[in-house]
Amino acid sequence: MSMKKRTVVLVALIVSGVAAKPLRAQSAPSGTSSTIGSGFRASDPGVRTGALSAGQALSTLSASQSQFFHDGRARFSEVEQVANGLGPTYNSTSCASCHAQPVTGGTSPSTNQYPNIGPNPQIEAANAGGATNKIPFFITADGPVREARFPFKLASNGSVTRMPDGGVHALFTITGRSDAGSCNMEQPNFDAMHQAGNLIFRIPTPTFGAGLIENILDSTILANMRANENLKQLLGISGHPNYSGNDGSITRFGWKAQNKSIEMFTGEAYNVEMGVTNELFPDERNSPPQVCMLNSTPEDATNFDASGFLILSDLAQFSNFMRFLAPPTQSSAGIPGNPPTSSIQNGHAIFEQIHCNLCHAEALQTGASKLTPGLNNQTAALFSDLLVHHMGSGLTDNVAQGSAGGDEFRTAPLWGLGQRIFFLHDGRSTPANGGLVHAIEQHASSGSEANTVINLYHSLSQEQRQDLLNFLRSL
Repeated sequence: MSMKKRTVVLVALIVSGVAAKPLRAQSAPSGTSSTIGSGFRASDPGVRTGALSAGQALSTLSASQSQFFHDGRARFSEVEQVANGLGPTYNSTSCASCHAQPVTGGTSPSTNQYPNIGPNPQIEAANAGGATNKIPFFITADGPVREARFPFKLASNGSVTRMPDGGVHALFTITGRSDAGSCNMEQPNFDAMHQAGNLIFRIPTPTFGAGLIENILDSTILANMRANENLKQLLGISGHPNYSGNDGSITRFGWKAQNKSIEMFTGEAYNVEMGVTNELFPDERNSPPQVCMLNSTPEDATNFDASGFLILSDLAQFSNFMRFLAPPTQSSAGIPGNPPTSSIQNGHAIFEQIHCNLCHAEALQTGASKLTPGLNNQTAALFSDLLVHHMGSGLTDNVAQGSAGGDEFRTAPLWGLGQRIFFLHDGRSTPANGGLVHAIEQHASSGSEANTVINLYHSLSQEQRQDLLNFLRSL
């Protein structure tokens, strides 16, 4: 057989599922077994209830490190005022308001999903302190929390050019607040940008286990990238790292893996999401009117005259909080429908057999850490290769960041997935449209590296798909 024909046969076998190990059909989870039959359709079980398996500190912290962790968490939750840096433009008023599901440090909350922490915090932030903002059409009480970006720059007459922009255009201004003086700024015209096709969204990424991700060696990421190279080629998977333009090392934080470190990720967010200048981003964004520049900069800085952990800036303490956050733990308890253990186990096997794990790598090893044993040579079960992949025309946002192009995104870590509500970079997959099922289907579009894997997913029976969804909700 010629090499060309052999390759065609191999691809055909993979797409048909023959190349995978035999898949065992399981019963649907209890609570849905009565629906088994020709009409049964797999569905997202929904947010896992019961114990909150995230948000705790690493168990190996020293007493002093624990003190730093708890102070960092308190600052992470503090509501900012103009006097300590809020604005002139902002998306919300505290870190914890966006990173709230299921606990502080997580991702976008919801008003009616466990643990029911309330409506989208951006609704309250819009008019906090007397601000006179209009709530944009894409911010609703039931979430998700969003930031807005314009893929392309505007001309002086307001028309959209083809010159790349990609930056965050903050939702709100401090205009009207009692502590904003005579600052008067207009919100961007999001309706016009939507009509012009020049508006995309991002939702908050969870920060659990961030210290482990930070401590994975570049060489480990590259070795995992090269593993199973022939199979990845047959499947059309060709992800690559994003790299720092400063030192050439692999970046790994953010939707496009655009930030190198926790501190860089945090400093950018403090400046972009709340308008607080800091020692990494010391300048106000977008040259606001002088009357709106109410503080000396950087607004957040080292407190040289203090002592102990109080010396550190908010930025440094946010970073310590996230660095010392333990990763979520897997659990089958609390999954709606109460699926049996056999369903979770079979779902895990299916995850591997249809090759989801070639991008969502189950675990990567960290390197040596001088900070705490909890980060030192640990197995990080993050379910991500930390690479960026072409996700095709259906998910493209036309925003390039570093070496990540307009349709490329970092493989999202799946740990903690069981208690997330909104999925994909813009939060398009929600409980209202199918949640996890919708998110999986969105992986397939013209140019996506996931197309063959999604074809394998489509070859599964509905019961097998349910097992896979149950497994994902256990993470």
